[in-house]
Amino acid sequence: MKKTLLAGSLAALMCGTAQADTLLGLYIGGQIWSNEASGSFGEGADNQSVFEFDDENQGSFYVAFEHPIPLIPNIKIASTALDTVGGTKIASSFKFDGVTYDANSTLDTTLDASFVDYTLYYEVFDNDLLTFDFGLTARDLDASINVIEPVTQLQSDLDASINVIEPVTQLQSDLDVSGIIPMLYVSTIIGLPFTGLNIFADANFMSYDDQTVYDAQIGVSYALLDNLAVDFDVTLGYRTVKLEINDIDDFYSDLTYDGFFAGAVVHF
Repeated sequence: MKKTLLAGSLAALMCGTAQADTLLGLYIGGQIWSNEASGSFGEGADNQSVFEFDDENQGSFYVAFEHPIPLIPNIKIASTALDTVGGTKIASSFKFDGVTYDANSTLDTTLDASFVDYTLYYEVFDNDLLTFDFGLTARDLDASINVIEPVTQLQSDLDASINVIEPVTQLQSDLDVSGIIPMLYVSTIIGLPFTGLNIFADANFMSYDDQTVYDAQIGVSYALLDNLAVDFDVTLGYRTVKLEINDIDDFYSDLTYDGFFAGAVVHF
């Protein structure tokens, strides 16, 4: 009887292993993302200015741990940088961090932003043909925004020994922003048999109270290495991030980052 129970337990364990990719899985991935930023920001929903931002290459990486224990979610931690600079000539007055810039002023900005996503998720399907996950993400956003009105000093030379310089005042404002944004998480992978190729897509998203934040990507991966010890895939795809934020530390924005990325994933 004991042997029968033991055999049944082993059979059930083998069946569960066949349905899941691994009993325990560690994923480490990263990407270089060439994105273009666009949009506006300010200190009010009706007080925002549109800036022309430079294209940037950003880095992103993640670590995920999966296990077979029921009811306990898997965990994924991901980090992304969104640093860019830009400029604009404002048609009307613009107020930011308590500083008012006059109409027709030329402004420069440095927007250094980053976020860390803490995701708890469950696997609905996990096999070579289809993987589907869903869960919740807490996005820890940090940003530092600098706005400055560049000025030049007016100088005149009466003769070789006398210089007259008109003193000027430079307007500048700095705002530090931090906050937690709750989001829904979904992910899917579709395998293409006998090709080493997979099509994948995942997204974090939130929309409520005139705020919309999402981070979505779609792409294709190719398995360069696939064995019992380690898998190594290269990835190529397209990613878009939207930050329509109302009042996080007095910061309002309607910003979009999008572009192509290339990366790699290691699975132990």
